[in-house]
Amino acid sequence: MLRLITILFVLLAAPLRAAEPMSALDFESYVTGKTLYFGLGGQPYGAEEYLDDRRVRWSFLDGKCKEGFWYEEAGQICFVYEDNPTPQCWTFFRQGDGLRAMFQNDPNATTLYEANQNEEPMLCLGPDVGV
Repeated sequence: MLRLITILFVLLAAPLRAAEPMSALDFESYVTGKTLYFGLGGQPYGAEEYLDDRRVRWSFLDGKCKEGFWYEEAGQICFVYEDNPTPQCWTFFRQGDGLRAMFQNDPNATTLYEANQNEEPMLCLGPDVGV
């Protein structure tokens, strides 16, 4: 009976184990050629288009886009954008049908989740026009 209880405990505890962070290869395989839309606290946060050669295009869904690239460092996925040379590093996890991303540069660790994805390019408006 004790053995049966132990087996049941192990089986029930299995889903409670923490998910492993995605490797760079797993991340690249999952995102390349897609546009992912991220949410924070139930609200839209931003979108990122993942291009070939680890290039990216980010937007806070305001029509303004930032070009950049990503790379792996110490098990994290780090992004550098044209307007900011400081790497923005995240740890990505598979969660259900999508991703969960934990920001590593912030002691409060912002956590985003994948809200949607498609293979369409993002809408990026041109530079501001006017006087």
